[in-house]
Amino acid sequence: MVLAGMAFAVMGMFVKLGSQHFSTAELVFYRCGAGLLGIGAVVWWQGKSIRLDRIGLKLHLSRSVSGFVALMLYFYAIGHLPLATAVTLNYTSPIFFVLVVTVHQQRWPSSQQLLSVLLGFVGVVLLLRPTLSSEQWLAGVLGLGSGILASVAYLNVSELGKYGEPEWRTVFYFSLVSTVGAGCWMLLQPQSLHWPSWSQGLVLLCMGAAATLAQLCMTRAYRKGRSLVVVSLAYLTVAFSTLFSGLIWGDAISLVSLIGMLLIVVAGIWGGATRLQRS
Repeated sequence: MVLAGMAFAVMGMFVKLGSQHFSTAELVFYRCGAGLLGIGAVVWWQGKSIRLDRIGLKLHLSRSVSGFVALMLYFYAIGHLPLATAVTLNYTSPIFFVLVVTVHQQRWPSSQQLLSVLLGFVGVVLLLRPTLSSEQWLAGVLGLGSGILASVAYLNVSELGKYGEPEWRTVFYFSLVSTVGAGCWMLLQPQSLHWPSWSQGLVLLCMGAAATLAQLCMTRAYRKGRSLVVVSLAYLTVAFSTLFSGLIWGDAISLVSLIGMLLIVVAGIWGGATRLQRS
């Protein structure tokens, strides 16, 4: 999971580099297209079935659509915000996951869960106020939206697991829907399409490779490791992204911003731990 956290941060770094030349739809298309080709090749080679029944189709569509929109918002935020800020906003998803599960299960959350949500909200306020200028508020709101939709996608992944769907099929359909969705978005704005140069193609290739490596490592971590440890280590992505943001782009991280990031991380770990202990 440590390797996955670093790989996700590296992916974000290449997304930010690619956003100087490519639209959000193009970046999502190349990122998910790489995963689709890789998983599709394995599915074809091993002769696996991708057929779904009605319930499975509904669950996969819900997971894939919410994940696709969350990814679009996340990549947009990375392109218009400091890398560390965009990643931290996306990693509010464990906080919103508590609220999503509460609504889904129609059960009032515990006091610890409510406190974790409140703590995370304070962290978001501290993070947004000192680091976003007036023209960055839209990107900040969209980055926060990526965290909300990601929490919905995580709930759908959990439901797919309970339904007995294998991990490879979940990732396959997510990659398929995201590639098709981003491809259609690209066709709607043909004037913004770019044919990558050799150097730009290398950036896209590294982005796809980092994303694929991160997904593989994360999947193995959740399958082999203790869930609470895995959830906690996932927040290393925020730390790695903050490091890259400062070293590569020279983004200044104020003390108040660091406190806000720390509160979000603590809230996510606390909320996730409470949820895991109760389940």
